[in-house]
Amino acid sequence: MPVPPTSGRSRTMKRAAAGALALVLLYLAVAYLLVPALWREDARRHPAWAAAPRITHTGDGIPGDPLNVALVGTEAEVKKLLVAAGWYPADPLTLESCLEIAEASVLKRPYADAPVSNLFLFGRKQDLAFEQPVGDSPRKRHHVRFWKGDQPGPAGRPVWFGSATFDEHVGLSHTTGQVTHHIAPDLDAERDHLVGTLDRTGGVAEAFTVPGFHKTLEGRNGGGDPWRTDGSLSVVVVRPAGPTPRP
Repeated sequence: MPVPPTSGRSRTMKRAAAGALALVLLYLAVAYLLVPALWREDARRHPAWAAAPRITHTGDGIPGDPLNVALVGTEAEVKKLLVAAGWYPADPLTLESCLEIAEASVLKRPYADAPVSNLFLFGRKQDLAFEQPVGDSPRKRHHVRFWKGDQPGPAGRPVWFGSATFDEHVGLSHTTGQVTHHIAPDLDAERDHLVGTLDRTGGVAEAFTVPGFHKTLEGRNGGGDPWRTDGSLSVVVVRPAGPTPRP
C-alpha cells in the first residue's frame, strides 16, 4: 500500500525537529557545561599560582600569615567589590591610628577601619587592606591583606593575592612581645567567609579553588599564633566593569 504523501512529510518534519533539538542540546552542553569546566581546569593550572609565594613575612623576616585567597581584576574592580561586600579599607598604620585602636579596644567602641600591621610579600608591604568589624570592639574583626602579583592571571587580568584571617583578641606577640592582634587558627573558615561575602554581591564572575597550593598545612605566624589549612587557594574572578556610557 502506497504511503500517503502527508505521512512521509510528517516523518521528515519529525526527524528534522529531533535533529534540531539534538543540536540545541549539544550546544547547551558544550557552552554551559564543557567550556566552563575546561576554563576552570585551565585556570586552576595557570602559572600565576605556581609562581606565587605561599606565605607572608614580617618586617623582621619572620614567617607571617599564609596566602589563602586571590582576586582577579583591576584595582578599582577589587576595591568596589570589597566595599559592596561590607568590607572597610583599613587606615594606614601610624602612631595616631595605633593610639586610636588602643583607645577603642579599652573603651569597647567601634573602629570599622582600624589599621592592620604590615606584612610583606614580593618584597613590599600589603598594597590593600580591608576589614569587617565584629560587634562594637576592634578586638575582634575579619581582615584581609592583598598584594598585586608579579604576573597577570587568567585572561591577562591582574591578580591580587590575599591573606584572610580572623582576629580573636588583642594581646602581646609570642615572638616579639609587641602589642598585636592574635588570629584564629582556622584559616579556611576565614577564607570561605570572605569568598561568601563577595559572592553575595553579584559581582563575582567565577570562583574556583586551586587544590594543593600549600604543601605545609599548619604552622605559626609572626605573632606565634598557630594556624591550619586544607591547602587550597580560593580564586575569585571579579566581574569586569562595563564600559563607561557615553554622554
